[in-house]
Amino acid sequence: MKNLQADVVIIGTGPAGLAASVEASEAGLKVIAFEKQNVSGGAANMGMGPLGIGTRHQQDQMVDIDVEKAFKMFMEYTHWRVDANMVKKYFEASAGTIAWLEDLGVEFAGAYKYFPKSEATWHIVAVNGGIGRNGGAIMNKAMLDKAQENGAEFFYETPAKKILRDAEGKICGVDAVDKDGEEIHVDCKVVIVATGGAGDSPEYMKERMGYTFGKDLFNIVIPGLKGEGIKMAIAAGAATTEMTVEKIYILPNSDMGVQSVPVVFMQPNLLVNVQGKRFINEEMMQNTTFTGNAIQIQKGAIGFSIIDSNIIKTYKKKGLDVVNFVHHVSDIDDFEQACQDIVNDPANPDVVIADTLEELAEKCGIEDVDQFLETVEEYNDMCESQDTLFYKPSKYMKPIKKGPFYAGLFRPSGYGTLGGIKINENCEVLDDDWNVIPGFYAAGTDTCTIYGDSYMFLLPGNTMGYCVNTGRFAGQGAAEYCEED
Repeated sequence: MKNLQADVVIIGTGPAGLAASVEASEAGLKVIAFEKQNVSGGAANMGMGPLGIGTRHQQDQMVDIDVEKAFKMFMEYTHWRVDANMVKKYFEASAGTIAWLEDLGVEFAGAYKYFPKSEATWHIVAVNGGIGRNGGAIMNKAMLDKAQENGAEFFYETPAKKILRDAEGKICGVDAVDKDGEEIHVDCKVVIVATGGAGDSPEYMKERMGYTFGKDLFNIVIPGLKGEGIKMAIAAGAATTEMTVEKIYILPNSDMGVQSVPVVFMQPNLLVNVQGKRFINEEMMQNTTFTGNAIQIQKGAIGFSIIDSNIIKTYKKKGLDVVNFVHHVSDIDDFEQACQDIVNDPANPDVVIADTLEELAEKCGIEDVDQFLETVEEYNDMCESQDTLFYKPSKYMKPIKKGPFYAGLFRPSGYGTLGGIKINENCEVLDDDWNVIPGFYAAGTDTCTIYGDSYMFLLPGNTMGYCVNTGRFAGQGAAEYCEED
């Protein structure tokens, strides 16, 4: 067994763990970080940037958002069923965190909305001087470089196995094992858990949330996120919290393929369930959380986006109804061929094409074809006047009349899991009696319960922002604890 000494052990090196490692090492503490993968960053390497409120970018862009406005929006949205002190502290710190990241060398392209009805709080990390995917990896590398410059040590392919407390209940060590099977023991004063949740554990998600992977949830899986950090924390005396997912909706097999396919099917056209009925004001389809929620509660957890050839022709000529920051495609000339390619692949059931509406319903597996036809007829009638069912704006009411007809089969999905370890606004881990466990901190998605039952998509960048800011809080708290201990 290898025996090591440290002030702080960080378990997990996504954005929360990296931010914690910078803050703790900057304070002069001896930091050791354990990471089960062979690289840092976690799921955030695929992200684009964190939330910020009251930043210089927003001021330069004349964005009307401040902490008070954002806080009131957030708390009303969540019905105050979240930790208001954490939300306020996070929002107040967010502008400073954007500046802190810039001091580490991170460049931002600006502050952006995700979709038209959201606020411009998403601070997109510049990629090659502009906007691109995976800016989160650039941000993570900047934090990693700074932590290493400060002397923090990173052990890769070395998962932590156990968190230890002494006779007085204080944190005193961590056990881990490296890729060669050698056991490692670290004596330490502080442990910070930031392992990114349990999005790659269908069993734990079923146990904690009741979802069956591939049936009523088609989660976007980040390999290795098995919930070990949450389980270790609970075994060490941490109280647990309810767990949720950052709900979205996707074409499970085609969402990351030819982008015109999800883009067109996500437009606010007719959306029906397996019973052939509408179930949402389709204007809401731009809010992936709301739409994911609505699809989740339908029979079979499925929604069918229905379009006709006239709609495709209109989009090619005049442009799409709605664009968002991720699915931002202006040219959809490849849509029909891409859909045909999907249909030709028997392993990819995301798209259906048919010459008649009856055939489309049968191929989709809609249970009541007559009800579906009646829904389309009523919808087409309302397109000539107004939507008297769910009050969708007339500009989005496009009739379904001309074949061939297309259906995109949407399923509920999510970006991993949220919550599991109970903390206070200082990221101190609490026991079942809500007492602080001395020297024990947690941050990031392992702890994120600030959204209640629905991710707050009106303020985009929220999860990455929460991870970086709570990581900073945990690192700062570790420094204060070690100074006082």
